[in-house]
Amino acid sequence: MLTTTAPAPTLPAARIEAVVSAALVEDAPWGDLTGEVFLPAEAVATAELTAREPGVLSGIEVFAAAFRLTDPAVQVRAHRADGDRFTAGQVLATVTGPARAVVQAERVALNLLQRMTGIATLTRRVVDAVEGTGAAITDTRKTTPGLRALERHAVRCGGGVNHRFSLSDAVMAKDNHLAVLRQQGLDLTAAIRQARSRLGHTTTLEVEVDRIEQIEPVLAGGVDVIMLDNFALPDLARGVEIIAGRAIVEASGTVTLETVADIARTGVDVISSGALTHSARHLDLGLDMTVTA
Repeated sequence: MLTTTAPAPTLPAARIEAVVSAALVEDAPWGDLTGEVFLPAEAVATAELTAREPGVLSGIEVFAAAFRLTDPAVQVRAHRADGDRFTAGQVLATVTGPARAVVQAERVALNLLQRMTGIATLTRRVVDAVEGTGAAITDTRKTTPGLRALERHAVRCGGGVNHRFSLSDAVMAKDNHLAVLRQQGLDLTAAIRQARSRLGHTTTLEVEVDRIEQIEPVLAGGVDVIMLDNFALPDLARGVEIIAGRAIVEASGTVTLETVADIARTGVDVISSGALTHSARHLDLGLDMTVTA
């Protein structure tokens, strides 16, 4: 059971259960042998989830699911909600239940929570760095296989937004796609118009460019979004000026906590960064436990 008083960004229960169930089977395919031989069946554990450094919480429902799916008798009481900031030393949740179940679920619960909270914390730092510029911070598909839904939820908890969730959600022509067009001698504008004619009205069309001179032909094709990839700052500003509101402008490449504010000040609408998910470190959270027979 999980109780909380604050709203949190939505993460479907089915996604949580699928990921957590697979992780639990991986970690204890035939049960926890150590717990079974060392802990009495009637032993009860009480544990506090404690922050060992400051951050932004993400994954408290995932954390709770690890215990619930191990044994429904375990109760998790959340003291903070996803998206909340916390300081070192704060107790974020309390876990109570059969000791064997609490010990068995502990590692999976912490692994996922620390991962998600690390992503939320890094995202929050990047979002804070561009405050006041109007630029949105978004993730990419550079996620851990099998954990995309969780990691992208964590980005939202940190104040970021999500790019297309999968290859099935939007059209995004990148350098490799454009290279094929060039090899076939196709006109870029005409190729984009042809692609647009095959799409429904609700499907977004984005094209990546890496040179200023590609912008006008791409705009003429009727795109919704132009990604300016690995542009130097002066070229980003020039690109925004050329596009002049005719499409959403996304900047990507060489995005770090140190560079993101300068990128945002060029006037781009969106800054995408794979580092939010692939380079975030796990945040240090501990589960301090006492067991009574």
